Amino acid sequence: MKSLLLLKHVRVENANAIAGLTYGFPAISHFLGFTHALSRQLEQAHGLRLGGCAVVVHQHQVQIRQPGGRGDHVFALSRNPLTKEGKTAPFNEEGRMHLDVSLLIECEFDADDLPFGEDQPGQDAEQLERWLRQRVPTLRLAGGTITALQTVRWFELTQDSGEQAKKQVRRTLMELLPGFTLIQRHDLLVQHHQSRIAQSAEAQLLDSLLDFVALQYQCLQSEEGKVSWEQLGKPGAGYLVPITVGYRAISDLYAPGSVSHSRDPETPFCFVESIYSIGQWLSPHRVTDFEQILWRHCHQDDLYLCDNGYCAPTADISVDYDLF
Repeated sequence: MKSLLLLKHVRVENANAIAGLTYGFPAISHFLGFTHALSRQLEQAHGLRLGGCAVVVHQHQVQIRQPGGRGDHVFALSRNPLTKEGKTAPFNEEGRMHLDVSLLIECEFDADDLPFGEDQPGQDAEQLERWLRQRVPTLRLAGGTITALQTVRWFELTQDSGEQAKKQVRRTLMELLPGFTLIQRHDLLVQHHQSRIAQSAEAQLLDSLLDFVALQYQCLQSEEGKVSWEQLGKPGAGYLVPITVGYRAISDLYAPGSVSHSRDPETPFCFVESIYSIGQWLSPHRVTDFEQILWRHCHQDDLYLCDNGYCAPTADISVDYDLF
């Protein structure tokens, strides 16, 4: 990682709020897909490539309503026009939300690689930022429309691994307050599942995941015979949430065009299922290294994952996901 690109306060309307079996925030693969799309345009135009992406959320609003003012919340859906026969048109339920996010994108180039300043030396970074300000609003982020972009800033990372690097990290992330960044805490899920296996060899990984998600209560009885209910805490501390971290293949890889109705008949096709894990919303001021919040694609065998640097990766990433 040679430099970073900061897209500050990107406002998105009608982004996808559903990620597999979870809802409330887009899957992290949406943001990596946005980075990949921007990287392809940047590489085609100027020969520069982007890498991983970190997400800091400042504000969000899920489009939901509560019928009758009580009971469960449901998504606020739009009504499709009637068919030509005058009947109600079918539709798929779509969860939408508005977002205000900042993105820190890894750059695989430094100032010497910028091609803009041949006729105007010293203005490479300004021209790169100007080009990005024009391109970013034309893309879609998490299926939503980008309506505003406050700041675009590109900067090189200091090569000092000591105090100067820490100051750069702290100064950059303090700009992004108030907000929360999403990190992966698969380590907590693995530790909790191992403790459950120690108690019962038949423990299932899905049950361990639900311990982080479900609201659970236990019955307590006092010496006087009085009964009370107490809510059980989550197995780990912090703002922990279930997240979708990628996909696992559930079929062979088919030749291009051999599967009917596939999106791209020129690309090999494979059926997949979602993989879930645990994420944590963390305040940026608690981060000491950019690597802790950057997400990158990780592929091994039949797994296609979004990996985060907050926890040290295992030697074989398939081990911890075998039961999903």
